[in-house]
Amino acid sequence: MVTDEAGIVEDIIPFTEAGEGVEKLTGILSPGFINCHCHLELSHMQGLVPEKKGLVDFLLSVIKQRNFSQDIIRQAIQDAERQMLKNGIVAVGDICNTNDTIPQKNKGNLYYHSFIETIGFPETIAAQRFKSSQEMYNQFTGQGTLPANSCSIVPHAPYSVSNKLFELIANNPDHKLLTIHNQESEEENIFFETGKSDFQRLYRSLGVDISFFKPSGKRSLETYLPYFNPNQSLILVHNVSTNEEDMKSIGSRQPAAGRIASLKPEPANLFFCLCPNANKYISDQLPDIDLFMKHNCKIVIGTDSLASNYQLSILEELKTIQKNFPGIDTGILLQWATSNGSDALQVTTTKGSFAKRKQPGIVLINNIENGRLTAKSMAERIL
Repeated sequence: MVTDEAGIVEDIIPFTEAGEGVEKLTGILSPGFINCHCHLELSHMQGLVPEKKGLVDFLLSVIKQRNFSQDIIRQAIQDAERQMLKNGIVAVGDICNTNDTIPQKNKGNLYYHSFIETIGFPETIAAQRFKSSQEMYNQFTGQGTLPANSCSIVPHAPYSVSNKLFELIANNPDHKLLTIHNQESEEENIFFETGKSDFQRLYRSLGVDISFFKPSGKRSLETYLPYFNPNQSLILVHNVSTNEEDMKSIGSRQPAAGRIASLKPEPANLFFCLCPNANKYISDQLPDIDLFMKHNCKIVIGTDSLASNYQLSILEELKTIQKNFPGIDTGILLQWATSNGSDALQVTTTKGSFAKRKQPGIVLINNIENGRLTAKSMAERIL
C-alpha cells in the first residue's frame, strides 16, 4: 500500500512491484478503528462510578456527579481524545448533552458525528425538550463550527423519551443518522411489558411523576422502533437484553399509533453497537452476540464513556468479545471495528477500508497468536 504524507491511499500494489524502501511490519495491519458510541463529555468521571451496581444506580450516579469545573471537564476531554488517537481510533459517534466538546472537536484531530441527545419522559415537556435540543444542535453547527451533516438530534433511551418526543425526533427531516441506548437492562423490557421495574425507582429518585405511563405490553424494541422512518439509519447501542423475540419483531412491526400507513417502516437500516467492557462495568453482563451473528445483523463497536470503562480502546473491546465468544474470527471482529463502523457513521468514502483515495488511518496490531488476539495484543497507530 502506498500513501502520501497525509495518509491518503495512493495505490495498493503487489510486494514484488514495490521496489526499494518497503517497510516490513509484524502483526495485523488494519484500517483505523471506528468508535460508534462514546460519551466524550463524561471523561472527567473516570473512576467515580461504582462498578456492577446495575443500570439504574449507574444512571443516578452519573446524574449526581456530572457537575465539575469547565477546566477539569475540558482537560479530561482533551486527554480522552488523545487516548483515542493513540489507540488507533479515527472516527467517533459521540453522545452530547452539553456543548463541552465543541472546542476540542473544532481542532479536527478526529472525525466526530455528534449525537445531540434528547431526554424527556413526560409528554407535557416534549416540545420544550426538543426545542432545547435544537438550540444545542445550532451551537454545534452554527458560527463556523461543525458541519450540519456531522450532527443529529437523537433519543436517549426508550424509557426516557415520550411518544410525542419520539415523533418530533423521528420526523426531523434533515436527521437521517440516529442512535439510541437499546435494551441495556432487562428492566427496560419489564418496564414496557408491565409498567413495574427498577425504572420506577429511577424516576422516584429524580422526583419525576410517571403515573401517566401506560405500558405497551410489548418488549422495548418492538414498542419504540415503529416511530422511525425507512430512510433513517439507526444505531442500537448496548443490546444486553435483546433476544430472539426482538429479532423476529424487527421485520414484522407496524406503524406506531397515529402514524400514517405510508410511513410504515420496512426492515430498517439497523446497526447493533456492542460496548462489552461498559456492559461488564455496569452490570457484569454481555449481549448475546451469537444471536446477532445468527441473524446477520450489522454489528459495530463502541467504547461508551470513561465513566463506565477503564479506557477508550476499540481493540480492548474486541479482545473482550473474543475472550467470551471464542468462535468469532479475528477478521470478523476487525470488520465490525472498521468497515461496518464507517458504514454506520456514513463515512465510507474516506474511512473503514484500504482503498485508493481514502484516508482510513493505519493501525498495527501486534502479539497475535494463531491469528487470534491475545491479552498482550496492542494497537499501534502508524498513520
